[in-house]
Amino acid sequence: MTSTKISRRSALKATGAVLATAAFSTRVLADAPPAEPVTQALIDAAKKEGQVVYYTSTDLPVAEKLAKAFEARYSGIAVRVERTGAERVFQRIGQEYASSIHAVDVVNSSDAAHFIVWKRDGILAPYVPEDVAKYPAEHRDGDGQFASFRVWLSIIAFNTSLVKPEDAPKSFVDLLDPKWKGKIVKAHPGYSGTIMTATYQMQRDLGWGFFEQLAKQNIMQVQSSADPPKKLDLGERAVMADGNEYNIFQLREAGRPVEPVYASEGSPLIVGPNGIFKSSPNPNAAKLFQSFCFSREAQQMIIDVGGLRSAHPDTQEKAGRKLLKDIKTMKDDPAAVEKEGEAIKQRYTKIFRV
Repeated sequence: MTSTKISRRSALKATGAVLATAAFSTRVLADAPPAEPVTQALIDAAKKEGQVVYYTSTDLPVAEKLAKAFEARYSGIAVRVERTGAERVFQRIGQEYASSIHAVDVVNSSDAAHFIVWKRDGILAPYVPEDVAKYPAEHRDGDGQFASFRVWLSIIAFNTSLVKPEDAPKSFVDLLDPKWKGKIVKAHPGYSGTIMTATYQMQRDLGWGFFEQLAKQNIMQVQSSADPPKKLDLGERAVMADGNEYNIFQLREAGRPVEPVYASEGSPLIVGPNGIFKSSPNPNAAKLFQSFCFSREAQQMIIDVGGLRSAHPDTQEKAGRKLLKDIKTMKDDPAAVEKEGEAIKQRYTKIFRV
């Protein structure tokens, strides 16, 4: 069997591979398949398969709650969650396809650029859950191969026990103030898809000079975008320069001393799609799980429990959180991330020496 080579550098050589304004406005190859409701026949077929394998970069507690909710709804179908950072999810999928091992049913990544690669390499299966048909066009692929499972921001935040609100940074430029030297934590784009996307947007809008100045602030460098909120909560650093908004929500709502800051320049916008592989070993269970992930029930759960945002029009934001429409955001551009990803990682590593 011929193996499929997945690479960032070759992904955009195909004609028309441009995402200019909408998150998923990739070149449409055919008419999108019609939306499919969950039928008893699909449920029965999925139960015969008995399991679904889900690779994801979603926080493990949230991914496991999603899995348990699915298993409770559809008894007899087990969900095996494999969680790691988005860049490692991408590498693992590449390794499996290079060796003709096909063990994954459904995948989620916090780097939407990965889905451009997978779509262009022809390894995603078209499938449009009924709820996805309700989503705004910018949150669903034109060929029905993936859609926005979760949306969130990469933000600044501070520890309220260490920093007074009036003294907290209000912008990314504020982080360059000498008073924050040795007090900042941030994550790495070589590990985290969230930070890869955020780094692209920030260097585009603020310039690499911002990062060169930030590197002089004696930064604590961590891996996952979930790590800066944890370091903040523990008081190991007073401020985080980037990291997940949803982790800050979770901590703050649990009574921890953290507070989000939405930078005056705009906060990087991150989209994490879900997709099904053509080679899924459990294709019916994969479709059923995909449909569940995009249902109002699951989407409301990731908001309430996971601190995430949703593109589902029937969900409601949790009280006490700033509405997304009221936040200035930077523009997402997965195709540009795909094209420049390797160069971004190399330049970042050179600047921060990590």
